[in-house]
Amino acid sequence: MKKSVPTIRDVAAAAGVSTATVSKFVNGAQRFSPPVEETIKRVIAELGYRSNPLAQSMITGRTKTVGLSVLDIANPHFTSIVKGANRVAQAHGYTVLLVDTEENPDRERQLLEALSRRVDGMIVFSRLQEAELRWLVEMDRPLVFFGRLPTLELPTVASDDHRGAYMLARHLVSQGHRKFAYLGFSRSRRDEERVGGVKECLAAHGLELAVYDTASPSSQEGERICSSIMLGAEHPDALICYNDLMALGFMKAAQTLGFRLPADLSVAGFDNIQFGNYASPALTTVDLQSERMGATAMEKLLAIIDGKATDRYTRIEPQLILRTSTANRN
Repeated sequence: MKKSVPTIRDVAAAAGVSTATVSKFVNGAQRFSPPVEETIKRVIAELGYRSNPLAQSMITGRTKTVGLSVLDIANPHFTSIVKGANRVAQAHGYTVLLVDTEENPDRERQLLEALSRRVDGMIVFSRLQEAELRWLVEMDRPLVFFGRLPTLELPTVASDDHRGAYMLARHLVSQGHRKFAYLGFSRSRRDEERVGGVKECLAAHGLELAVYDTASPSSQEGERICSSIMLGAEHPDALICYNDLMALGFMKAAQTLGFRLPADLSVAGFDNIQFGNYASPALTTVDLQSERMGATAMEKLLAIIDGKATDRYTRIEPQLILRTSTANRN
């Protein structure tokens, strides 16, 4: 004969309390005296009672699920962000529902609106311009945004990209580099901060910056554009890339063309993805602390869901990681 599944009524009867008391205890809606809580805990363990997630969501109005949208899960930077966010969510009893917008702004709104109907709150990456994001505020859903938003009143978590870029450029200048190029991705709002940091540093030293744009922040784009930069009349002696993927693709193509790295060209990127440490030469980069960014954003979102006060803007300080893809020219 099949064993019956214990119900909340069974727990209440065995503990000598009302079903309402058990429900409030299980869902964290109310605290009770230590003896009552200990009795309920003991009975739940003895009976093997498991609360019904659907019923629980009907009582509390929460799904215990949070949404996280990323731009490209194939990019290790976003993978690390997901890892950090998921670790915090699990520690608080939440499940993460992931959406990959695949670097396609045309799909973002549709995917995020669908996601918002299934979760208690969301963490969002977006390529859309700030003027196109007002609907996020109007969704009236707990939300944390990655990146700076000067005008929209949304809680945000961001790395200090301008400072990281300035630090990287200053290091390359100190190594004696004088001909600089930046390989960027102008569709990203973070690109403006990075190229701005590089330009500010170079201007202080009377140096110019050649800026190149790409169609996607990928290793394929870095590889594709390499020949047009390196086979021109005069190639740079230092190249800063929007991210590590682009830098690694560029390095591969440059070596195929016969250039020696870093003897002929120093290359650096952003994100400090794991693969950069195993490249040859190993990639100098700006560590944006991706996993910490994900964890911080999730902590902020869960605080908002619980009605707790939190800072509107949280900045993550970058760290410069020096490896062998950059070398002295002095």
